[in-house]
Amino acid sequence: MDEHGTCGHHAHEDRTQNAGTHGAHDHGACAHGPARAGDLVARAERLAQARGLQFTALRRRTLEVVAEEGRPLGAYDIAERLSVPGKRVAAVSVYRALDFLTEHGLVHRIASRNAFVPCEHGHGAGESAVFLICRRCGNVDETTSAEIERSLDRTLAQAGFKPASRIVEIEGECGACQGKAEAE
Repeated sequence: MDEHGTCGHHAHEDRTQNAGTHGAHDHGACAHGPARAGDLVARAERLAQARGLQFTALRRRTLEVVAEEGRPLGAYDIAERLSVPGKRVAAVSVYRALDFLTEHGLVHRIASRNAFVPCEHGHGAGESAVFLICRRCGNVDETTSAEIERSLDRTLAQAGFKPASRIVEIEGECGACQGKAEAE
């Protein structure tokens, strides 16, 4: 857990003022695994019921796999984890499940990695997600920033552009990896 009580790709706080001071954190202490997956599945069930959607077994298992992993996963990796001897799950089926989960704000697609991460909180209509992607360790931190929101709103208004999604991906090196590099 970091100083915000969050880890990795599910940070909830505006870190604009703390950019660069995020610091190293121990990913071994992060809340990945069955408990986290259970919380996300419960949220998905509530959402499906409220919206009259079908939350199929494949959609459920796909969400569980993404949540339990603790790192971005591609559709083929997910299909492999869902497959059992004698019963292979097709990647196209996983992509359909991921489309559903993405459309309803349960997972995010990291375009630069063609991989998926869980989202434990709902984003408001038009709210952006900012992903900080470490090139060294592969960690992905999700955050929001009111300052980035305002700047993006101005830019979009000036361009007369209506976005289909508002996801910003920033690649670099996380604080933990910077600390390791300095220690070497």
